[in-house]
Amino acid sequence: MPSQDREQITIPPDGKPEAEQPRWRRDFPIDWPQDNYIARRDFTKFMVLTSLAFVVGQFWILLQNFFRKRKQNPSLFEIARVDEIPVGGSRVFNYPQKHTPCVLIRLDADRFVAYSQQCTHLTCPVIAQPEAGRLYCPCHEGVFDLATGQPVAGPPRRMLPRVKLEIRRDTVCAIGWEETI
Repeated sequence: MPSQDREQITIPPDGKPEAEQPRWRRDFPIDWPQDNYIARRDFTKFMVLTSLAFVVGQFWILLQNFFRKRKQNPSLFEIARVDEIPVGGSRVFNYPQKHTPCVLIRLDADRFVAYSQQCTHLTCPVIAQPEAGRLYCPCHEGVFDLATGQPVAGPPRRMLPRVKLEIRRDTVCAIGWEETI
């Protein structure tokens, strides 16, 4: 007589033999031993649906990013008159929205650069130090090159986002963001 696994033995609550039990009772057992087993098909269905949900979520994020970039097409923004900022001087301004701080620096008589004022490490404010040729983040001793925005020292690994500038009628204007690689 073959021995049965104790976990496979199930006792119906009404006491009738297995052959007389309704089909739903085999599919939905009420005893613990049978209740722990999941069919491969159910497990596969769960994994496929979960994976599909993740893929849909990634496409949703991609679409939101696409529409956000289209919406953020900034227009011309006048920062300051050329004669208001001395060589080696800087000015903080908000662009393109009022909660996005940026810093404008005059490198020489006719060269200006502007960057986001938020450090790429932990968004601490960077301080322009034109006399040292750098932008300095005091939170973690981060240093960026003043002319390029590239990180030079400290924890930041990405360059500062750079604002496109244009001089119109002796006024320095922001016209958008430069694409970074």
